[in-house]
Amino acid sequence: MRTHWAVVPTCLPLVRRRCHACASERFRPSGKFRVNANHKLIDVWLLVLCTRCGDTAKLAVLERVTVRSIRPELLDRLHHNDPTLTADLLQAPVVQRRNRVALDWDDAWRLDTGGSEHPDGETVDVSVRFAARIPVRPVRLIADGFGLSRAEVDRLIMEGKLVSAVRLRGRLSGDFTFTLKR
Repeated sequence: MRTHWAVVPTCLPLVRRRCHACASERFRPSGKFRVNANHKLIDVWLLVLCTRCGDTAKLAVLERVTVRSIRPELLDRLHHNDPTLTADLLQAPVVQRRNRVALDWDDAWRLDTGGSEHPDGETVDVSVRFAARIPVRPVRLIADGFGLSRAEVDRLIMEGKLVSAVRLRGRLSGDFTFTLKR
């Protein structure tokens, strides 16, 4: 039996960064950009708000870039605070590295199994597709998808009844497949 699962975001993730006002470690994206032009150069920041005190911080998206080098449709999306652009830029590794931040995906995603039943005694091939770069432990996905405990999933791995080409014990954020032999 072949099944397809999807890991989809339910909302924007929190940004892990220290607040200078209250020492909180979490910020939520406001969905707004600040665009500042200085002659022919432009700076763009994504604004984030502290979850505890509400203080605003800026994540640098573009710094000292010539206006002509930016596509007009991108500039238009920045001026109109496009929510899909916010999600894309928040997940961009370049933006995360430049601002020294990480994303906190706790309670910001769900597993869509398609509601399919998995009868006992049948081999199930599952392909898992990620709609965004969400780092999740495959053991947790498998436990949630089949309604098992994580200890039971670990036991299935040890017995060789749960196999995959990828390592199931770490974190993954890319598509993978696995087979469960019952």
